[in-house]
Amino acid sequence: MQAKYISYQETNAFSSAVLDYISGKDQLSAFYKYTPDFEGFAKAIANRNFKGNRSTLTQVLQKQYSTIEPSALVAQNINLLADDRTFTITTGHQLNIFTGPLYFIYKIVTAINLAKELKEKFPDYNFVPVYWMATEDHDFEEINHVKIEDRMLTWNKKAAGATGRLSTKDITEVLIAYKGYLGITENGLQLSEIVDHAYTHHEKLSDATRELVDALFGKYGLVCVDADEHELKKQFASVIEADIIGQHSFKHISSSNALLEERGYKTQVNPREINFFYMTDQLRERITEEDQVYKVMNTDIRFTEAELRQEILDFPERFSPNVVMRPVYQEIILPNLAYIGGGAELTYWLQLKANFDYYQIDFPVLLLRNSALVIDKRSQTRMQILGINHTNLFKDPLTLKNDWIKAHVTLQLSLDDEQRAISAVFDQIKLNAYKIDKTLSQSADAAKTRALKLIANLEKKMLRAEKRKHDTSLTQIDNLKEKLFPTGVLQERVLNIAPMYVQYGDDFINSLILNFKPLDHQFTVLFATS
Repeated sequence: MQAKYISYQETNAFSSAVLDYISGKDQLSAFYKYTPDFEGFAKAIANRNFKGNRSTLTQVLQKQYSTIEPSALVAQNINLLADDRTFTITTGHQLNIFTGPLYFIYKIVTAINLAKELKEKFPDYNFVPVYWMATEDHDFEEINHVKIEDRMLTWNKKAAGATGRLSTKDITEVLIAYKGYLGITENGLQLSEIVDHAYTHHEKLSDATRELVDALFGKYGLVCVDADEHELKKQFASVIEADIIGQHSFKHISSSNALLEERGYKTQVNPREINFFYMTDQLRERITEEDQVYKVMNTDIRFTEAELRQEILDFPERFSPNVVMRPVYQEIILPNLAYIGGGAELTYWLQLKANFDYYQIDFPVLLLRNSALVIDKRSQTRMQILGINHTNLFKDPLTLKNDWIKAHVTLQLSLDDEQRAISAVFDQIKLNAYKIDKTLSQSADAAKTRALKLIANLEKKMLRAEKRKHDTSLTQIDNLKEKLFPTGVLQERVLNIAPMYVQYGDDFINSLILNFKPLDHQFTVLFATS
């Protein structure tokens, strides 16, 4: 595949907070610690004060990988985590079946490429790309489906509790449907074998996801971390206790949210007074406090403060952080330098820095993941016929079609010159009328407004009439937009890897590895060459 790059601004698909962050606007500087460039990473390396237990981390990972046979590079990277000169580059996501939307793949490739670039820039250190598995998330409806072109495949199941602990025994029906789409081509059979082995050889969704991701990215050294572990949660226990009882995160994040909103930014998450769930098998429910009694919602479970402290001490794994406290947990147990996320994630991380400062936990470099649009050969041909380039593609359909009409007709469709001429005539009429009677100037303005409105309406009618003459081409523009921007959004937010893998096989991920440039902060447009 051949790559071209455009600015994120040109895509019209990213929030002002994201664009201002990657542009280095001063009004956001209080909400992060390091700039997303080599200078920022040099400072992050120098200042990183990791207090977690590296030995525990490596032992937990070795145990988790015992259910599969990791690549030599993954095994090496796990061992490297015991070395004080090793840092992680982390991205995270829910356990979507069959990897979910394409941006899941793009997150991981960004992490892999960033780790590689940092190793080249700072050869005295090691950088391990990490996929943080959101195994404690309980939003099953967000992960139980996948869209393949115009088909939606859904894992129908009664689910409760953390998704990482869900049984995969009843995934057979949707697995068969997914494999059916993949077909019997060489590429399709290759991915079919990967997903079949992953989901039929493991009892838990977390283990199945680890094998699937490892099959796709193990050769690049990606390490999957499942933090739903007693030994890892022990390192987080003091913060769990302090935050539930003191409700510090609520205060600090609420304050940051107010500051961001004052500066015109829309926040992504809102903290609660208590930002933890109580979690056991089949259960993950919010903890609330009322009259110094801590209650687990929708259950009869209750704790006094003393009982809560003891429960956290004995069973820290039962306390699951929500979206605002999960990042704190991550930075406590990983020697992390950077977090890579999408636009919404980057924004909510900006909301969290004050809370990190309160708990004296190092705040990582924040990096917007790479985004991409893959343009197949057929779409490229259609673009050439229509005279549309990769930058114009990101315009909304109406603007794109109007621009196309104006560029492809010989008649004058714009009446701007006429409007200016008429406006000048009425200005002169107004002046003359004013000399006769001052009150007539308002009548002149009203007449001018009516005339300009008539001209504007006539221009629209001319444009619509010309559009009817070119109905076939305009329909092709609509079809092109729907093909490349399904449901009107970026391709990566809807499509799964399946059609890409069937069409391009391993070359698809290889092309992403080759062309994604994490620190360039540009949107990637990939043109298929076959």
